[in-house]
Amino acid sequence: MGVIGYGLGVIGAGIGIGLSAYGATTAIARQPEVQGRLFTVFILGSAFVEALALIGFVVALIVH
Repeated sequence: MGVIGYGLGVIGAGIGIGLSAYGATTAIARQPEVQGRLFTVFILGSAFVEALALIGFVVALIVH
């Protein structure tokens, strides 16, 4: 049961990073001069989403 929950968590993390990457590339295409700041924000957002996925993995291990 915990493995199913972890799988759903990973799907959510993948969708979150995908949407974030889409938004970052769209913004850089519109305004290339903000690439440095935008890349930093993108990396931070990706790290937060991945942290949530890792927390889901740990919870799935503990529950199982």
